[in-house]
Amino acid sequence: MSAVELADGGGANYLGLMAAAPFLVAAFAPWRIVLGIGAIATGLAATFALSSDRITLAMAVNVVGIALSTAIAAAVAMIRQRQAERIAELSKLASVAQQAVLRPLGPQVGALAVAGHYISSTAAADIGGDLYEAIDTPYGARLIIGDVRGKGLDAVRLASIVLGSYRHVAYERADLRAIVADLDRAVARSVGDEDFVTAALVEERGGTLTIVNCGHPAPLLLRRGKVIPLEPPAPAPPLGFMPVVAPRVERLEPGDRLLLFTDGLGEARRDGEFFPTADRAWQLLGHGTVADGLASLETALVEWVQGQLDDDIALVLMEYSGPQAISTAAVPSWEVGAADV
Repeated sequence: MSAVELADGGGANYLGLMAAAPFLVAAFAPWRIVLGIGAIATGLAATFALSSDRITLAMAVNVVGIALSTAIAAAVAMIRQRQAERIAELSKLASVAQQAVLRPLGPQVGALAVAGHYISSTAAADIGGDLYEAIDTPYGARLIIGDVRGKGLDAVRLASIVLGSYRHVAYERADLRAIVADLDRAVARSVGDEDFVTAALVEERGGTLTIVNCGHPAPLLLRRGKVIPLEPPAPAPPLGFMPVVAPRVERLEPGDRLLLFTDGLGEARRDGEFFPTADRAWQLLGHGTVADGLASLETALVEWVQGQLDDDIALVLMEYSGPQAISTAAVPSWEVGAADV
């Protein structure tokens, strides 16, 4: 703008353009810098006005207008800065809340090496309704992964209710179906008619894997280079809709790995093409530690979607290391035959 004024010659005809400078700076800079830029713009405008052949009323009005514009721009910058600080504070609080709900997993739970990871769909706040937990109980190593309908603080609140209930009843109930019934009641007491939680519960005991599924994506079993979706024998609705689950029982081999995930992984796509989870699972997850496997999966996923995820993703990867001593706690009736295989 100064160059335009200089090129115009002796008549200061473009002083008003300098009012744009503080407003432009206010879009990204702190208010003190805005004041500095505005002061410089006002000073330059006054200099051009005084050096002109004749000082007019319009020139004086322009100089005063630049000064007023500077004050307004500084106020705008101050408001923007306070809002940015508030958003940063809320993001930090959201991250703390998320970490309080999702405790770190593993690295060892019973005979399982376990790692969990949460991938947020937004850099603004790592907060959502995806959940997971892995604990060692008298009935073996037990894991849950789930996905609350919706996002934000309400979703986190419901996720904390589910996890709090699970952390209690997983130690008390010998039957996974009883755990599902307890969690379903906890969800039904806490949500509206249209809210629900998809979930998959996994138990490893003496090399026997038992899975119950409440409307959740089927876990993937990785064994000797193959990827096997562990679909339930019969579909069941999510928690909150009184699911009646049918357990799926598998015999594990040392080195088997199991990937549990929320539907954000299945829905990740690029140009309408979904991420080929099953096709690439062994290549990404079959080597290194379970934590290394999840890191490789996240890298490949983010590269596939070019950093644009539509939904949060919770991931749990476990590896069976071999049989351990079986607890004297009661064994669910459906596992007796499988345990003798």
